[in-house]
Amino acid sequence: MKARQRTTILASVCLIVCFAASVFMLRSVDRLRPQASLDDVLYISSPKILKRASLGYEGLLADVYWTRAVQYFGSRRGSNVELLAPLLEITTSLDPHLIPAYEYGGFFLAPPPPNGAGQPKRAIQLIEYGIRNNPNEWRLYYNLGFVYYMDLKDYAHASDAFERGSQVPNSHPFLKVLAAQMAQHGGEYQTARMLWTATYKTSRDKLVQQNAAEHLRDLKVDEDVSNLEGAVTRFGERTGRLPSSIRELARAEGLPGVPVDPKGEPYKMDENGRILVQHPDDFPLATKGLPAGFNAVGKHFASN
Repeated sequence: MKARQRTTILASVCLIVCFAASVFMLRSVDRLRPQASLDDVLYISSPKILKRASLGYEGLLADVYWTRAVQYFGSRRGSNVELLAPLLEITTSLDPHLIPAYEYGGFFLAPPPPNGAGQPKRAIQLIEYGIRNNPNEWRLYYNLGFVYYMDLKDYAHASDAFERGSQVPNSHPFLKVLAAQMAQHGGEYQTARMLWTATYKTSRDKLVQQNAAEHLRDLKVDEDVSNLEGAVTRFGERTGRLPSSIRELARAEGLPGVPVDPKGEPYKMDENGRILVQHPDDFPLATKGLPAGFNAVGKHFASN
């Protein structure tokens, strides 16, 4: 073996070891300092420079940035997460076939704070990049339609994304159903529940699954409260007064007892006929059933 070949092999081995050590080091640092700022770590924002620096080992470097993106958002969720998009874009530029990064980006880049970065258009750009590089991955079309529907309320583009996905070989049959649902734009709660349920069942990312489960739980609160307040309106139309209690309302509606929230606590009714949950902090994503002045996503009472 020539000296030049030996040098090349040795350099390659050293580079692989260095990248592997970098991944281990970042994970170890984050375990010790979970609130550490990304500014504490060398951060190069240009994918082109990083590709050149990787000397052909883009996959290993993508793993470093993917690890950093997940841990960065996990430690700063609810605060300023302006670096989440650049981290995900660098990750996918280094490894365009890293499907979980697009899924993660769709579900955590798009929603408004504190549940996301509030950048739905950037999420769409990221997912479309993923589709260009992985045209036969039906989950990416689902993620795209999800962002259009949930975060932009753009039903036409959501329908188009689901329809495009339904044409992909071996795509899930529910994409056709979702495309039709978007086109009709009917049943807001039903559609949202269908989307979050599909997300929970098909996602391979535990954080995305947990996020979906929380949304499904709090969506149930919104739906329950809407239905019960509709019952209060019907009661008033029949009797000319408000129910004296939620128990009277339940009897009037033929319910077996006082309805309970997803955590098993009975709903309550105030003097104005509004339906409320017992513990609003338990449902940070709910938009209904909260006391006046309560900021659902911020988990506090808004100041006047």
